[in-house]
Amino acid sequence: MRPWCIRTGIVDNQTGRSYLGGVTRRPVVAVLCEAAGAAPPQLAELEGEVELRVTDEAGLADAVRGAQALFLWDFFSTAVSRVWEHCDALEWIHVAAAGVDTLLFDELRASDVTVTNARGVFDRPIAEYVLGAVLAHAKLLHESHDLQRQRTWRHRESRSVRGARAMVVGTGGIGREVARLLRAVGIEVTGAGSRARSGDPDFGEVVASAELARHVGDVDYLVNAAPLTDATRGLIDREVLAALPRTAHLVNVGRGATVVEEDLLAALRAGELDGATLDVFVTEPLPEDSPLWDAPGVVVTPHMSGDVVGWRDTLAEQFVANARRWLAGEPLQNVVDKERGYVPSSSGAPR
Repeated sequence: MRPWCIRTGIVDNQTGRSYLGGVTRRPVVAVLCEAAGAAPPQLAELEGEVELRVTDEAGLADAVRGAQALFLWDFFSTAVSRVWEHCDALEWIHVAAAGVDTLLFDELRASDVTVTNARGVFDRPIAEYVLGAVLAHAKLLHESHDLQRQRTWRHRESRSVRGARAMVVGTGGIGREVARLLRAVGIEVTGAGSRARSGDPDFGEVVASAELARHVGDVDYLVNAAPLTDATRGLIDREVLAALPRTAHLVNVGRGATVVEEDLLAALRAGELDGATLDVFVTEPLPEDSPLWDAPGVVVTPHMSGDVVGWRDTLAEQFVANARRWLAGEPLQNVVDKERGYVPSSSGAPR
């Protein structure tokens, strides 16, 4: 990215931006919202520096014409691929989410457009959710709630999490924060990533996720925090689930399509798995007739593991900060590797 302010009355041959009448033309930032006019108030901080075009999907084709940047406040939208032919000046897309799987398509990957995401915003909230899911399972809290509803007093023995074994699939920022919190309560943690390695600062040992079934035979908690890529789609399948102990519990905070839901249902119904805490699904919202609602030992939450009070403000503030870097010609933060589908780890270790 380059600074925006140049001598007036000329066209910059490198960027193609025009500067007419002695006044620099402001860069255009299109903002995609679920509803037109629903942009976050923090964008007002950029007024006077950029031209903001706030739109919903219906007006996106017009909004992106001549726009240099696109802010996907509607972060699950797939509309960009449908208006790509109109993105004639686009340099940068920022997605207000950690996952970019709903955005990436072949033409965007092959282009020079930079993609950034909301890496870092959800790490701690999702890690807290995972820790809560593990503790709720070990301490039988959901079962106790069901018994309470039945006015049934039934003494039981719960498990201690100290010494339990967890494997976290996905060794990016979210997975690393999960590992730190689980370790803090005495859980032994290993990781699964794109390749095997030793001496990782947060996981110690990392196994290759492609060989997951070989390494989960003694795992008490399998935590999926992986982004959705070609390598992770359907990763947790019948083979992996069958390799887990019957006492194991699955926690999915990554993407729904990384788990083969039919295989998970079969394992739960056969008693081959001690339940699952699921925050993400192949189809969202989860259809009312989905068998997952009533599957044995399943806890369903509506894709909310990272959404703590104030999370939208944090997302908007993150974009404004990155936009100021863009306007100043400084390197952007959280640049996504479009081929891999995620931001490479700052530690230098692959996911």
